[in-house]
Amino acid sequence: MVISKAASESDLSVHSTFASRYVRVSLPRFKMPENSIPKDAAYQIINDELMLDGNPRLNLASFVTTWMEPECDKLIMDSINKNYVDMDEYPVTTELQNRCVNMIAHLFNAPLGEGEAAVGVGTVGSSEAIMLAGLAFKRKWQNKMKAQGKPHDKPNIVTGANVQVCWEKFARYFEVELKEVKLEDGYYVMDPEKAVEMVDENTICVAAILGSTLNGEFEDVKRLNDLLVEKNKETGWDTPIHVDAASGGFIAPFIYPEIEWDFRLPLVKSINVSGHKYGLVYAGIGWVIWRNKEDLPEELIFHINYLGADQPTFTLNFSKGSSQVIAQYYQLIRLGYEGYKNIMENCQENTRVLREGLEKTERFNIVSKEIGVPLVAFSLKDNSKHNEFEISEHLRRFGWIVPAYTMPANAEHVTVLRVVIREDFSRTLAERLVGDIVKVLHELDNLPARVTAKLAAIAEGEGSSGHKKSPMEVQLEITNVWKKFVAEKKKTKNVIC
Repeated sequence: MVISKAASESDLSVHSTFASRYVRVSLPRFKMPENSIPKDAAYQIINDELMLDGNPRLNLASFVTTWMEPECDKLIMDSINKNYVDMDEYPVTTELQNRCVNMIAHLFNAPLGEGEAAVGVGTVGSSEAIMLAGLAFKRKWQNKMKAQGKPHDKPNIVTGANVQVCWEKFARYFEVELKEVKLEDGYYVMDPEKAVEMVDENTICVAAILGSTLNGEFEDVKRLNDLLVEKNKETGWDTPIHVDAASGGFIAPFIYPEIEWDFRLPLVKSINVSGHKYGLVYAGIGWVIWRNKEDLPEELIFHINYLGADQPTFTLNFSKGSSQVIAQYYQLIRLGYEGYKNIMENCQENTRVLREGLEKTERFNIVSKEIGVPLVAFSLKDNSKHNEFEISEHLRRFGWIVPAYTMPANAEHVTVLRVVIREDFSRTLAERLVGDIVKVLHELDNLPARVTAKLAAIAEGEGSSGHKKSPMEVQLEITNVWKKFVAEKKKTKNVIC
């Protein structure tokens, strides 16, 4: 005899999620719900909403790794419940971090003796790494000035105006004056000569960028070092250099080994690099390496023992996952020098394919350099009818996320599009992107120019004071109007979650 029973309302195991009441109500946005819901319903509803996110692989705005091998994915999941800070409980994980620090230090030509351990630490990214390096410079400078009986309350740091926002955060959070070398039209990185001119007795360091966020260009660290050596001799100062190699640190050693930018230069005292960029690990790992122990003041290192043993720590946070550290070690031993070199050469080649494809359209100026981070930054030769923001917007219809942005101070009139070439961006995708950009250009050419009354007035070239505006002034005003237009459009699309 077959025994059966009618499913009760509480017997949720027989219901499809989409047949349940949970898809008929809005998800909480501000307050935690009073009652629980089944795990499969929670998963399905959240997963469905996440489908509205962009595809990470097609997010060409980001430098951050979006693909790793399945074997490494498994290692990440197997260690996702390990808290890295519990070094006594997870000594092997700690050892793997130390191995990564040593390998990266040797990659950057740190002056280490046989068997000598490198000085460095893993972080959640280059932002934390830069904060730690900056604090070390500030404390060393303060100690020196105190010893000389001089004021030590007005430290400054010299950078280019093209630095990433984390440098501005460091300056503001830790009360350091940020002295920026302004950019020039056609020259979008820090000028070493101008940087050294801005150095004074209160300069804790000069920060050079190996791979500008704006156009991928490497700054001339060798020239900066040589000029600063001379200035230090003349003044008796000992102003050092920090290299922000967030993007370029895992590129230059493999395809530009002849470029001197690292610890081969005597004034380079610390270097940061993002493991989650061209270190080929998912988001959440960065590294900072010091030249030697003397460059990291001992008073900045804390010692704790309440987790089972004496543990030195120099981080801005405490608890963090172990997965990314383990993933970095996997990549270093899995790929080795040969593997990283092959990947970077592939990125370089696909960058060339994209650049040449854009040049063939005869519609763009290429702003990026051939030597640098594998990316292509480009701007329209003629943006009087349609501009870079419109191209960016139209490319989203094809799934591509390509950012459009304006350059910093002194070059605000220049608007560029930027495509970052990562490990998982193949030649086929590069050719497809060029084809989609050509389609967008054709579509825009057949549309009327989106010129508002305000833009039309600007295009006339007359200011409120009646004076004739220069072409640069006109272009800058048009760019600002479009930036406001795009910002307002984004506001109307945003959903508060």
